[in-house]
Amino acid sequence: MSSADVPDDATHALPTVGTSDRMDIPDEWPPSMKIAILSQKANLYSTQRLKQAGEQRGHKVDVIDYLRCYMDITSHRPRVIYAGRELSDYDAIIPRIGATYTFYGTAVVRQFEVMGVFSANESQAITRSRDKLRCLQLLAREGIGLPVTGFAHSTKDIDGLINIVGGAPLVIKLIEGTQGVGVILGETQKAAEAVIEAFRTLDANILVQEYIKEAQGSDIRCFVVGGKVVASMIRKAPPGEFRSNLHRGGTAQKIKISPEERQTAVRAAKVMGLRVAGVDILRSNHGPVVMEVNSSPGLEGIEGATGVDVAGKVIEYIERHARPHDTKDRGKG
Repeated sequence: MSSADVPDDATHALPTVGTSDRMDIPDEWPPSMKIAILSQKANLYSTQRLKQAGEQRGHKVDVIDYLRCYMDITSHRPRVIYAGRELSDYDAIIPRIGATYTFYGTAVVRQFEVMGVFSANESQAITRSRDKLRCLQLLAREGIGLPVTGFAHSTKDIDGLINIVGGAPLVIKLIEGTQGVGVILGETQKAAEAVIEAFRTLDANILVQEYIKEAQGSDIRCFVVGGKVVASMIRKAPPGEFRSNLHRGGTAQKIKISPEERQTAVRAAKVMGLRVAGVDILRSNHGPVVMEVNSSPGLEGIEGATGVDVAGKVIEYIERHARPHDTKDRGKG
C-alpha cells in the first residue's frame, strides 16, 4: 500500500483521548448496530479509533478490506462478498478509501448503497472530492473562498498560466498528487517555468495557485461531522518547508477558528456532499481560502492536538442518522 492511502494515520498504539471531550453515555442508549469500516489495514490509527469508539458505544464493528471484496451486480439481489461471506446485514458503513484505489473503493461503497446500507460518506461525494479540479470548480461556483488557481495540461503559454495567479512565487501541483507529493513552490519566474516545463514532459495535468505568503507555512484543518465543525487544529510547516503536512514534520495544535472560517468549512463539506470531511483552510489577506476537502481525514493528528473524541462524534452521527436506503447524494455537481 502506498503512503498516499494513509494520509494522517500510523500503526502505533492508541493514545488516550481527553476524557473531558469524550461523549457521555446517554440515558437512553441507541439500539446496537452492526457497522463495517472499509479500510485496507485494521491497525491504522483512524481505523482502530473508529472501531474502538463504536464498540465502546455497544455496537458490533468489523473492519473489511474493500480491495478483497467482490460484487454480485444484479437487479433483484445485489451482494457484496468478502472472504467467501456475504455482507448482507450491516446497518452502516464507514468508508476509509485510499486515494490510490478510489475507483474500486467507491464501487464497493456504491454497491452497499444499492443494497440500502447507510454510508457515513456516499460514493459520489467521495469521487467528487477526490477530483481536485472538480472540487475547486464546484467550490468556486458556490462563492467559497479559494486561492487564485490556474489549470492546464500541456499548454505552451507558460507565461500566461503563471500570470493568471499573479506571477511568482506560486505553488505548482500535480492534480493526481496527495499528501504534499507533487507540490512544489516556484519561488521565482524562472523556477516556476522550469517546473511547469518538466511537468509537461510527464504528460500530466497541473494546477498553479497563488502562494499565500501571509499564511506563513501554516494551515487549519477543520473536522466536519454532520454539518458541524467538531474539532480544529492549526498545522505549521517545519523550517525550510512550506507544506504543513504532519507526516512531513509539521506540528499541530488546537486552535479556535473564526465564525467565517467555521462557515467556510461547513459550506465546503456541504458542497461536496460529505457528511464527514477534513477541510483545509489558509488564512489569507482576503479571508479564509479552502485548499482541499478530504473525504477520509485522518484522526490521529486532530485527536492528538485537540483531545476531542472525534471518532466518537462520527459514531454518534451514524447512530442518529443511519436509516436504510438513505443514500440521497447532497452535492451540487
